[in-house]
Amino acid sequence: MTDQLTLAEANGAAAPASRAAALELRGINASYGNTAVLRDVSLTVAPGSVTALIGPNGAGKTTSLRVASGLMRPSDGAVLVDGVDVTKASAARRAKAGMCHVPEGRGVYRNLTVRENLLMQSSAARPKEAIELATSVFPRLGERLSQKAGTLSGGEQQMLALSAAYVANPKLVLVDEPSLGLAPIIVDMVFEFLKTLREKDVALLLVDQYALRTLAIADQAYVLRRGEIAYDGAASGLLQGNMFEKYIGEGAA
Repeated sequence: MTDQLTLAEANGAAAPASRAAALELRGINASYGNTAVLRDVSLTVAPGSVTALIGPNGAGKTTSLRVASGLMRPSDGAVLVDGVDVTKASAARRAKAGMCHVPEGRGVYRNLTVRENLLMQSSAARPKEAIELATSVFPRLGERLSQKAGTLSGGEQQMLALSAAYVANPKLVLVDEPSLGLAPIIVDMVFEFLKTLREKDVALLLVDQYALRTLAIADQAYVLRRGEIAYDGAASGLLQGNMFEKYIGEGAA
C-alpha cells in the first residue's frame, strides 16, 4: 500500500476506470488584476508523452503552468488530472498526488544543503535510495551533497531543481524554462534528462526558450499568442515547411 495519494483522493472524487489524459486544461481564463492573461485556453497532455508549450514572452506560458499546478486559480474553466477535476485542489494536494512543478528560476531551498533538498523532495521510504537516484542522473550533485544549494552554480541549481522530477516519483511534470541562463553544455545535459523522463512513462509539459529542441523531443505542441492557442497539433507539424516561421517566428532558437 502506497503513501502517495491518488489524484482522485486529492480532490475527494472517485478515480475513472479508464486511463484518462495526464493533464487537461479546459477553457481556462486567467487574469492578473484587470489584465487578462489566458483566454479560453484548452490543452491536453497524454500519459507518458511530452507536450511542448511554445510562444513569445508574455504569451501566458508560465501562467498556464501555474494554473495547472494550482499556484493560480483560473477565473473560468477547469483543470483535470487523470480525468479528475482538481480545479479547486491546492498546489500541495496536487503535488502529493503525483504532480511535480519545476518553476522558472531554479526553485531550490537555498539555505539547505543539496542532501537536505533531495530528502525534502523525495517520496522514497529510504532516504539513501533517493540520493542515489538523483546522483545517478546528475553525478555532479553527488560531489556537492554537503554544500548549501544557494552556493551552487546556476547549472548545478537547475540540476537540483530538476532532480525533484526523479526523486519525487511523479506521474506528471511541468517544467518552465529549464535551460534559461545556462551554458550550452549544461543545456545539453538538461535536454538529455528530459528525455529520460519520457522513458519513465512520465507525462511532461515543457516550456523552454529553445523551441526547436523542445519540439524535437515532443509529441504534441501548442503555440500561445497573447493568451490564446494559435496552434494545436503534432510537434512534428511545426517542423515542416514554413510552419515554424508562421507560428513561432523566423530566427527563433
